[in-house]
Amino acid sequence: MTEEAGSAGKAVSARKAASAAKAPSAKKAAPAGKPAGKAARAGKPASAGRATAADKPVSARKITPAKKVVAAGGSVTVKKAAPAKKIAVKPPAKESRTALVRRARRINRELAEVYPYAHPELDFENPFQLLVATVLSAQTTDLRVNQTTPGLFSRYPTPEDLAAANPEEVEEILRPCGFFRAKTRSVIGLSKALAEDFGGEVPGRLEDLVKLPGVGRKTAFVVLGNAFGRPGITVDTHFQRLVRRWRWTEETDPDKIEAAVGALFPKSDWTDLSHHVIWHGRRICHARRPACGACPIAPLCPAYGEGETDPEKAKKLLKYEKGGLPGQRLKPPQAYLDAGGRPAPPLGAA
Repeated sequence: MTEEAGSAGKAVSARKAASAAKAPSAKKAAPAGKPAGKAARAGKPASAGRATAADKPVSARKITPAKKVVAAGGSVTVKKAAPAKKIAVKPPAKESRTALVRRARRINRELAEVYPYAHPELDFENPFQLLVATVLSAQTTDLRVNQTTPGLFSRYPTPEDLAAANPEEVEEILRPCGFFRAKTRSVIGLSKALAEDFGGEVPGRLEDLVKLPGVGRKTAFVVLGNAFGRPGITVDTHFQRLVRRWRWTEETDPDKIEAAVGALFPKSDWTDLSHHVIWHGRRICHARRPACGACPIAPLCPAYGEGETDPEKAKKLLKYEKGGLPGQRLKPPQAYLDAGGRPAPPLGAA
């Protein structure tokens, strides 16, 4: 055989192989009434010979839970995702003013049942201690303040004592609270103002409190509500975050938030409302990973689903007494202890 003949034979063989490979794709579907090959003779429906979901492009594939998808090897049941145990009922996009007031007050009532022992989480024995502790709580936790103030108040128990203190010594005591130099200037400055302008007593009026160094409306309302029994709304970071999540207001300025939320509730509810919202923000509705699956007001929350919705995983995110952990106060009220809460450890405790 010549070299040319051998090459021609190879070319013919290659064309036959290519034709054989193309033959199945060019085959027409069997006409109606005729057997559809082996599948029909075996009693299988003709549809078994059609393209399956596995043969289709990913973008065109539909996944339907709990239905059977036909595959080459037979039928396979797609595993159905476990449904959420609690699904929130979201309020309508255009919620009326009346509906908003009702929903807001219901949230407060339900939180009152969850946290019947809610209280200010700063340790204090008199208005002066509460005022100083609240000023120190900026940019830190109440727990850290509570661990720091025993040393401060044992050394400087009155405004007159703190007003005459050596700033460097006060700075050393307040160092664990962060921003200790600025906070030292504030607490010494407000102590001097109390000693010189108010006879060493904390005033019980908003307009007087906000004149003191380092004291704003938030701090003033904490003192008025918890030391003097005068209603006030405490708009801290937790309060701001939650009232916007609940769509009580879209305001971002603390003073405007205070006015908007205050208009939804009777004035007598303001102090306890502040405690309920702040407690919920610290324990369950966290800034980064809200424990939605453990939230008692999920059906009322428009933001349900922003956090972990699985109940078991959500439980692991709970803090303080809800998660079996110590609270923030070294000397909490008896009602808190009776409810299963535990005191916080002192500074430096293991």
